[in-house]
Formats: sequence, C-alpha cells, structure tokens
Amino acid sequence: MEIRIIKEPITREELKRIAQERYGDLVKAVVDVEQGIMAVGGGFHAYEEVLLMEQEHSKREHTWGINLLPNISGEGFLEFDSLVNLKPWLGNRSRGVEAATIREQIKKIVEKLILP
Repeated sequence: MEIRIIKEPITREELKRIAQERYGDLVKAVVDVEQGIMAVGGGFHAYEEVLLMEQEHSKREHTWGINLLPNISGEGFLEFDSLVNLKPWLGNRSRGVEAATIREQIKKIVEKLILP
C-alpha cells in the first residue's frame, strides 16, 4: 500500500479499506499539527513522517504519530503511540503525546479529516 497524504476529508469506510490493506484493523498515521494534514497507510510511522517532510515540507517538531482504529468508536478510535513521538528536546520523552494542547490539536485535525 502506498502512503497517502490526507488534506481533504475521507470517510470512515475509506479508512477501513486502508486498514485492510496493511494491518486489518489499524491505520498508522502521522499528523502535522502546523499544516492540519496527515499521512496514512504506511508500515511505520517514520515512513509517513519522512514523506510529509519531503513532500509537504513538514517540520519534525510538528509531526506526531498516532494509530487509528476505524472499527472502534469514541475514545478508542485514536491511540497516541509512536516512536516518532520521542522528542526529548521538546519535552516529550515517551511514545505518547504528553502535552494536552498537542493531543487536542491532533484530535481536531483527525475529526476534520476523517468523516463518520
């Protein structure tokens, strides 16, 4: 599966198709909180992050890795868990997203780009 950069909304059904192509029930994604876009469908968050940097000129400090579970509703739909989130120079020392403000930005972008 080719990594896709999402700038315009896609449906939950489309996200389910993307999941089926790789992991079955999970889609890895990297969100650029500055530009309000994301890359989806890669085997590793790092590949998506690199694509955003190369094609969209994203900056590392604005990219955050998440997992999307399209078959789950509510809070379980989005997981903050990725090695690309290890950014000690920004104070993020875990695979999660420690800053509540950044988590909220990510949630808003995902809600805008993934339609029910």
